Amino acid sequence: MTYPPPGYPQQHYYRPPDHPQATAIVILGVLGLVLCQFLGPVAFVMGGKALAEIDNSGGAVGGRSTVLAGYICGIIGTVILVVTILVIIAAVIIAVVAGESTTSTY
Repeated sequence: MTYPPPGYPQQHYYRPPDHPQATAIVILGVLGLVLCQFLGPVAFVMGGKALAEIDNSGGAVGGRSTVLAGYICGIIGTVILVVTILVIIAAVIIAVVAGESTTSTY
C-alpha cells in the first residue's frame, strides 16, 4: 500500500447516513421470515418505498444493502404467508367436500 507524500492532502471518504427506516425494515423482514409471516408484507412495502427513496436521493441517503436485505426477507415471508393461506383454504375445501360425500341421506 502506498501513501501520499508528506504535505499531500488526505482524501476523506464520505459515507452518507443510512435511511432512517433501514434497521426497522431488516428487523421486520427477518421476523416476517422466521416468526410471524404477517410482518412480511409490511417489510416488503416499507422496503420498496425506502429503496425508491434511496435511489432518488442521488447518494445523499445510504443503507441500500440493509434495506434490500429486509425487502428480500419481506418478499420471502409474504410468499410463505400466501402459500400457507392457500394450503389452509384447500384443506378446508377438502374437509367440507369429504364431509359431504360421507354423509348419506336415506
